Formats: sequence, C-alpha cells, structure tokens
Amino acid sequence: MEELCGVGAAAPLRGDAEEPKQGSVLFLGGNEVKSSAVVKYSSAPPQAAFARLQEKTDLKLPPANWLRESAKLGPAGTTILGNNKKSKPFSSFGMAYDFIDSVGNDVDVVSDSENIKKLLKIPYSKSHVSMAVHRIGRTLLLDELDIQELFMRSSQTGDWTWLKEFYQRLIDQKWQRKKKSKEHWYQKAILSKFLYYSINGDGAAQPVPSTSKQHQEGPVSGESDEAGRSSWPAPFEMPSSLSEDPGASNQGLKNDFVRNILWTFEDIHMLVGSNMPIFGGGRYPAVSLRLRDNNKPINVLTGIDYWLDNLICNVPELVMCFHVNGIVQKYEMIKTEDIPNLENSNFSTKVIKDIAQNILSFLKSNCTKEGHTYWLFKASGSDIVKLYDLTTLCEETEDKYQNPFTMPVAILLYKVACNMMLKKNQNKKHYGTIRTLLLNCLKLLDNGRHPQIIASANYMLSELFQLDEPKKEDSTDFPINGNSDESYSEEEEEMPDSDENGSYSNSSDPPDDNKAVAIIKSVGELSVPEKYKSVHRIRPSCAFPVCHGTEERCRLVLNYVLEGLKSVDSSVKKEGDLPAADPSTPIPLKYEDESTSGGPECLEKQMALFLDKMGSFQKGKHCSQSGMIPGSWQYKMKLQLILKSSKAYYVLSDAAMILQKYGRALRYIKLALQCHDTYCCLCASMLPEVLVFLCQCLTLCGDIQLMLAQNANNRAAYLEEYNYQTKDDQEILHSLHRESRCQVFAWATDLSTDLECQLSVSCKCYEAAYEILLFSNLKNQNPEQHIQVLKRMGNIRNEIGVFYMNQAAAVQTERLVSKNVSTTEQQLWKKSFSCFEEGIQNFESIDDATNAALLLCNTGRLMRICAQAHCATEGDFKREFSPEEALYYNKAVDYYLKALRSLGKRDVHPAVWDSVNWELSTTYFTMATLQQDYAPLSRKAQEQIEKEVSEAMKKSLKYCDVDTVSARQPLCQYRAATIHHRLASMYHSCLRNQVGDEHLRKQHRVLADLHYSKAVRLFQLLKDAPCEFLRVQLERVAFAEFQMASQNSSAGKLKTLFGALDIMVKAKGAFQLIRKELVAESEQKSNDKSSAENVSPNDSPTGLNKEEVLKLLSIFESRMSFLLLQSIKLLTSTKKKIGGINEEEVVLKTNKQVYSLLLRATANKSMTLLERIEVILNLLEQLAQNNEASNGAIQ
Repeated sequence: MEELCGVGAAAPLRGDAEEPKQGSVLFLGGNEVKSSAVVKYSSAPPQAAFARLQEKTDLKLPPANWLRESAKLGPAGTTILGNNKKSKPFSSFGMAYDFIDSVGNDVDVVSDSENIKKLLKIPYSKSHVSMAVHRIGRTLLLDELDIQELFMRSSQTGDWTWLKEFYQRLIDQKWQRKKKSKEHWYQKAILSKFLYYSINGDGAAQPVPSTSKQHQEGPVSGESDEAGRSSWPAPFEMPSSLSEDPGASNQGLKNDFVRNILWTFEDIHMLVGSNMPIFGGGRYPAVSLRLRDNNKPINVLTGIDYWLDNLICNVPELVMCFHVNGIVQKYEMIKTEDIPNLENSNFSTKVIKDIAQNILSFLKSNCTKEGHTYWLFKASGSDIVKLYDLTTLCEETEDKYQNPFTMPVAILLYKVACNMMLKKNQNKKHYGTIRTLLLNCLKLLDNGRHPQIIASANYMLSELFQLDEPKKEDSTDFPINGNSDESYSEEEEEMPDSDENGSYSNSSDPPDDNKAVAIIKSVGELSVPEKYKSVHRIRPSCAFPVCHGTEERCRLVLNYVLEGLKSVDSSVKKEGDLPAADPSTPIPLKYEDESTSGGPECLEKQMALFLDKMGSFQKGKHCSQSGMIPGSWQYKMKLQLILKSSKAYYVLSDAAMILQKYGRALRYIKLALQCHDTYCCLCASMLPEVLVFLCQCLTLCGDIQLMLAQNANNRAAYLEEYNYQTKDDQEILHSLHRESRCQVFAWATDLSTDLECQLSVSCKCYEAAYEILLFSNLKNQNPEQHIQVLKRMGNIRNEIGVFYMNQAAAVQTERLVSKNVSTTEQQLWKKSFSCFEEGIQNFESIDDATNAALLLCNTGRLMRICAQAHCATEGDFKREFSPEEALYYNKAVDYYLKALRSLGKRDVHPAVWDSVNWELSTTYFTMATLQQDYAPLSRKAQEQIEKEVSEAMKKSLKYCDVDTVSARQPLCQYRAATIHHRLASMYHSCLRNQVGDEHLRKQHRVLADLHYSKAVRLFQLLKDAPCEFLRVQLERVAFAEFQMASQNSSAGKLKTLFGALDIMVKAKGAFQLIRKELVAESEQKSNDKSSAENVSPNDSPTGLNKEEVLKLLSIFESRMSFLLLQSIKLLTSTKKKIGGINEEEVVLKTNKQVYSLLLRATANKSMTLLERIEVILNLLEQLAQNNEASNGAIQ
C-alpha cells in the first residue's frame, strides 16, 4: 500500500494540488466498503520509525524529550504527539478557507476527523453529541459546539444567553458544568509520554528525574480548558481588510491540522482534518500507534475509532502497545481490515456505511438555508437526535451578531463566491449558485461593520450579469435550474420535509420540541439502509434570474452597483468636509439652447479642452474630492463600480437606440460618460480597455446625435425622455459628484435644437474617439474599432456636406434671377466641399470603395448645383450657356468618373454603380440640353456647338443603361428616347438651315432619320409618354414634308406622301393611350365629384397634360388634312395622265372619304376632346386598311 502522509522534506503549501494518491478498496467481514484518501496537505516531516519500548518501561515517568521540539518531527511535533483530540469550534472554516475550490462543489462534508467519528458512532454510543452545521452550496461544514464551554463563556461575557435559556428550558433544565476526572488527565498524560518514548533516535527514550510529577496529576500543557476556550472569537471581530490580508488567520479560523485529507467513503466525499501520529516501521511504510490498558478489553467504540482513523489517513496497519498501570507489557500488530473482527469489538462495516449515508442525507435534507447555523444535538443517554436552526432562534433576540458563527459563515460564503467568480467564464451554470452565495452573505452582514465585503459582494453580483454579450434571447443566457449539485434553497420559507416513511415529521413529538427543524426518533434508524434520503437536493430557487430584456438586466446591475457605492461612500472619512447634497434631489442634466452655447466655435474649444484633459490622464494626474486615498480598498472598489455602471448605462443607451428612443439613449450615454469622467478623475493611468470603451461610448453618442438630427420632428418627445431620471440614477450621480463635477463630456451630450449643431457634435464625437485611438496607440490593437470610427466619420462628413449643399440649393432657389451668386452660397459650397473631401479620405483610408464612390457622387452633385447657380443673369431670350456652367459641369463629370474608377466594376456594388452611371448620364444630358437650348453663339460657331452637343448626348447615351431590368429602366428608356429625339431634331434643323455641301446634307438626313426611328422605338416601349411619342411622329411627318418639297417627280412625291401618312397611322397607339386615360378620368369624375372640382382643367389625375394633347391634336389634324389633300391632288393628276389603275382608285376614294370626314370633324367646334380622338382613331383605322393598296399603287 502506498504511503500517503507527509512524504518528502518540504510540505506543499495548503491548497496546492497534488498527484492523486488512491487507497485500496477494503473487503471486510464479507462486506465490501470502498475507501480512498488523498493527502491534500501535510505539515509532518518524513515518518520516523517507532521504537519498540522494552518490557516494564514505566510510562508514568516523562521522557527527556517530552513536549520538546525534535529535529525529526519539525515544528509540528508537539501537535502530533500532543494528540489533542479536542476540536476547535471553527476548525472546518480554517480548512474551507484553505481549500476553497472544494467547498460548495466537490465535497459533501468538511470537518475534523474527531467529529466524523463521533457522528458515525451515534448508534453505538450513549454520550452526548453537539455540533454546529453550516451549509455552503452542496457542502456541509461540521464543528463541535461545546455547550459547557459556551455557557461558561456566556456567564462571563453575557453572549449566547438566549441559547443558554433555550437549552435549559427545552433540553436540560438542571444544567451544570461537568468536570473532567483525574483519570481522564492521567490517561492523556501517559499517552503523550508513550508517543514521545516511541520516537526512534538519540536521546529519545530516556526518562528524567521524577521532579516532573506534576504532569501526572495536572493537565498536559496546552490541553487546559482555558486554552480551548481562548479559541472562541469575540462575536464582533472582523479582519480589517480581507483583500489586503487574504490569509488572515485571526478569529481562531486557522487550519492547524497536521494533515488535510480528501477522504472518499463509498459515495461520500469529505475534506477531513487529522492530527493522528503516523510512524514508519513494520511490514508497511506507515502504522498508527495505540496504547491500551491490558485490563480493559477493546470495545466497539474504540474499534470503530481505530478503524476510521486508519481509513481516513490510509494507514494499513495498527500497532497496539498494552500496559498495566503505566508499565509496558507487550506489542501486537493488527491489519486495518482486521480491526472490525477483533474480539469484543466486532462491528459491521456495511452498517457504518449506512450510518454515514443516512446522517449525510438527514443533514442535507434539513440544513437547507445557506448562512444559517444549525445545531445537531443528542443528549447523553438519549436515543433522540434533534436538529435546531439557531439562526432563526437567534433572530428572535435583538442582535443577530450574538451568533459567533455569523462572520465566519459570511466570509466563507464570500470566499467561495469569489473563487467561483474566477472561473465563471468556464461554465455559466454556476451563476445561480454564485448569486445565491452572495445574497446569503449580504443577509448576514451589517453595512456599518463590513462595508468592504458588502461593496465587493455587490460588485460581484453586478458582474454576473453579462453586459457585453452579443444580443440574443436573454432566456438562453442561463439555465433555468442549476444541476442538483449546485442547486439549494435560499428562500426563507421551506417546504414541509417528509419522505415515504414520515421520518422527518415531528407531529407526534411533545409540544416542547416544536423548535426543532427535524428529529431522528431513534438512533437505531440510522443503521437501516437508505432510511433517510436527501429530498431537497434540487431547488429551483437557486436558478439565475431570467431577465426579460436588456433594460431589466442593466437595472439589476445598476441596483447592485448603487448598493456597492453606498457602502464605499459610507466608509470614506471626511464626510463632513463634503458639500451637502441630498440624494433624493435630482441632479439636473444640463440643457441649454444653442443660442447661448456659442455654436460650433464654442464646440471646438470644449473639444480642445477635452483632448487636453485626455492627454493629462496619460501623464497620470488624478484627484478625488471626497478624500479617498489612492490604493485603498475604497478607491479600488469605487473605480470598479463606476466602470461597471458606465458599461450598464452604455448598454441601456444602445438598447434605447435600437428602439429609436433617442432622447432616452442620449440621457443614458450622458450618464455613461459622466461615470467615465469620474473614473478618469480618480484613475492614475488609463487602461487600454477603458480607453477602447470610452471610444465606444463616444461613437454611440455620435450615432445618437446623428439620429436626433435626422428625426427633428419628434424633438419634444426626445426632450421629455432626456430630462427624465430614476431614483437610482440620481443616487449614482450623487455618488459620482462626491469625486468629480462630471462635466468633461458636456459638449457631447447636450440636447440641442439646432440641426447644424447636432451634426457638428456628432462629428466631434467621432473625431474624439479617433483621436483617443490615435494618441493612445490603440489603432493597431483594435482594427475593427478603428474601421468603425473612420466609417462613421466618413458618414457624418457626408451628412454635413449634404446639409450645407441643401442649404446652398435653398439659398439659390430664394435668390432673384437677376442677382449674382452670394457670398453665403460660396461659403456653403466651400464647407460642403471640404466635408465631402474629408469623408472621401476617411473611406479611402479603410479601402471602402463603395462609400468613397457615394461621396464622390455627392461632390459631383455639388458641382452641378454650383453650375446651376452660375446660369446667365439676363432674361431667357438673351441667355447663353456660360463658361462657368461648363467648368462646373465638367468638374461634376470628373467626380462621377472618379466614383466609377473607385468601384472598378458593377459587381462591387450594382446599385451604387447604376446610380453613378445615371448621374453621369444626367450631367452629360443637362450639358447638352443647355448648350442646345441656350447655344453660346457669341463665343462659338454653330457647327462647333452642334458637334459638342452631339458628343455630350452620345456620352449620356453611353452611361444610360436601357437593357438592364431594374426600377430605373423606364427612366433610362425615356432618357435615351429623349436624347435620340433631340439629336434627330438637331440634324433636322441643320438640314433645313444648311445650303451648299450636299454630302453633309445627305449625312444629316440619314442621321435625323436614324435618331427619329430609335426615338420612336423607345417611346413605343413606354406606356406613359403618349405626347412625346406623338410629337416625334409629327416631327417625322414635317421631315417628310421638307423632303417632299425638294422632290420634282410625282412618283417620288407620292412615295414620300404615303410614307408620311404611314407615320401618322403608326401614331394610333399614342391616341389609344390618351383615350384610355381620358376614359379613366371621366369614370373617376363620375365616381367622385368632389375630386373633380380640385382637378385643374389642364391636368388630369392620371398625369395627362390636356393642353399639350389639344395642341398636338390640332397640329396632327392640320398635317393629316394637308397630306390627304396633297395625295388626292397627286393621285388625280396621275390618273388623268396614264389612265385608271384599280389600286390607286381605291386609295384615292378612301383618301377623299377620310379627308371629307376630317374636314367635317374639324369644322364641328362642339366636339369634346375624347370625341375628336375617337374620330381620329376611326380615320387612322380606315387609312391603315389602304396602306398596302397605296404601297402597291406606288410600286
């Protein structure tokens, strides 16, 4: 078997992890009992081999080395050999503090081995049992509660009087202190001397003269009642600073066991403290040494004692030394597994296992309230075991601190929570447990006495609520219930305890026992397998609270932060030196009208001051108005709490932003920045993550100001949201104002009513965030943040640029035509251009081609506005396209081309690409149209102008995509049709006005015909441009008439005439569209007379310009009449010359008929527009039927 106790020269530090050292599985009396032990800590030196004492050695004589330190034993020697079996009242807490990892989680029980043995011997023993039980998570801490010692103390100090009265009233009405007999001290003394004799080595077993006989009579040094009693702490003591002295071992909370062992007995895990002396020698590397009176046989209780000691320490063998009246007689070696079978000491290990499981189940089922002190009590000679809740009994007295366990329990709850917090990111299932531990800790503490733990516990509670998680359903953040190991009750109300045997019911008990939480009616029950089952292991009340939304979660955080701040503030001295402020009085959130704030210039100054202050933080300046000492716990804790509140307000602001509650969002970001301001005032040096968080706050503030600017209509509602304050917010601000004025960020968080000011503030916020990233060298560590800030800077500069551009356009609209460009306009152009330029640089620096293209596109639009402003001041009849207009339009073209180069290809961003193409096409089209309509003939020749117009129109066509199916396709088709129409008109005009060069005339004729054809084809695709289509057709007819005038032959003229009539017939589609719209309009009028009154005579609800239609209809009628007349004349003359031709006769007859009908229709002035169109459609239908015949005739 392995040696598990204290091997090696240097003992490991407490809490150090060691390699697991497993004990054997023991087979005893046919019953299998599983037991293993791992030594977690040992202060014992390497084991000394024990010396076999010679027969007749007198143990009454003290050895020379008695109670002296030995080099072989080290400083722990006196503890080991003193064999002090008396448990200290807080021994389990000392172990728990040292092995905090095990508490609340892996271990079921933490206790002194003597307490464990006492519990397991209950069914066999008549002696009394009195133990304090505390629950921390799933772990039970057991400590001896020495009633005699406690009441002796009560007589002296007045503490615990309530318990003394309770004890005397209910349990032992004639209580008196029982003195220990001389025999007791005699036995202790000879055992101590025996162990010292047994140390093998020089000068070990030499007796000294009998002058030391007082040791035989009196208590052994260090074993007196006084020594034991002095270990009880005063109820009100508290370590001055837990954080500064985490290993504080006052209050009797020291772990002074020689060994701490993790003992697994069946399925029960126990952290046990043991001082049993272990020696080397024999067949095994470790043995325990026992002294027995040869005249007294070993009883069951002693056998169980020896067996459990060896199991706990994993010692395989027992060496028994027998004596008579202190004279050594003989030695006997017994294997651990043989101990249960010794004569007169026979017991079943299976029963011991059942007792252990039953007691643990009983305690776990009933000790459910964390932080409460339970008292397990069995009176001497009684079979009944009772469990009382001392905390509940104590609460009936005036002061809960009458219970000396209150502080150790609170500190342990706190320490276990701290330890779990360090690992909180590994597993969120512990969050519910941590919260319960901390809440129960806070219940036990008094703010006036323990502000540090209260502040720290509240901070930890706030830390449990993750504020920086990605947004998702809150209910999925945490499990509804922890698993059974972490779940236990924190509620004050307990469910009635019962199982199928009714074991926990106390209904049949005498009325005096109704104070007991639970009762074991007979110790014999503990031996029955699974008599008691733990029925309260799964408690949903430990679940982490499900927050139904971000705001609820943040409000919980702020509530804990506020409690923490109150604790810190209450403990800071110089309270009287501070200016008096009432926490219930709202601290006004400064609101100023922009008229008093000085506008952008003032903003620049505030920004400069802010950046100067940020620079000073880098140099390490700090100050606190409240007199907190840097480095003190108050200082450190307040910094953490303020930073947490700042983050909570940031998250609240972000959530309000998503809900479009921009006033509320600005209020929260103001509070977040005020918290940050105070943090900056206190903090000697800014951590990089804090600066990154400040950048996030300023970025969000910029976003909010931009949203407020874009939603100016709801300003009143936003102002109301902004000025609202909760009580918690007021109290947190009150705490902040103890340290700082909180006004450094005022420039960023005021709610302005001026649009320009809001946009400027937004821009300055982004610039401030960028500056912080720049001067603190955080740009490279936080590339994502850097990119986001630059994107926002580019965006806000675009917004401001557009704002100034729109203002310039508005000024231009208001300006009278005769006036020149004003200085105001020019200033606005410059501001707008500057913003666009800076924005483009921002986007280009992060390779954001799409947004850079959009800003280049907006700059192009600005150039077009500048061009429009420079149109000539004379009246339209003298107006010419000016050089300034040309300059700005060409600049606009350059910016649009740059935007296309920035994008590279359409695939990068199709929508932006199409938009830039459209704008570029529009610019070329506008230039061409203006040059055509207001030709600069005073500066250029007609031919040059025509050439430039033609080139501009063709470029406009190049960037006008008529083929791609999109929402803009009809617009592109209309634009292309218009361009072809204008080009055709221009070439038609050239042809009319030109004489001489026949080749050029022919070229113009071909071009005019080509562009007319293309215009017609595109207008036919559109269903909403009948007038334009009609106009193009009429121009084509005019073009045919012009050609006919220059023709000499009748056949040629006739051919041209029939071509012109054919063009007119093809205009039928336009008239059908017009008729459809007029019918729809008349139906609407009949349905809704009131709407008819509102419609102007020229414009129908369908968008048809009736005046334009009438004008075009009159021209159409006159041209049709002319062409029909000419065709009749030509056909008649041709017939006279060459005789009748059947086809021509038919055509002539039809044309005469149509001509006659047309003359009658035009003569009738009473016809409505719709009737006239019906006539035209009818006539065109007749002509269409004769088209083929007329063509055949001409052939």
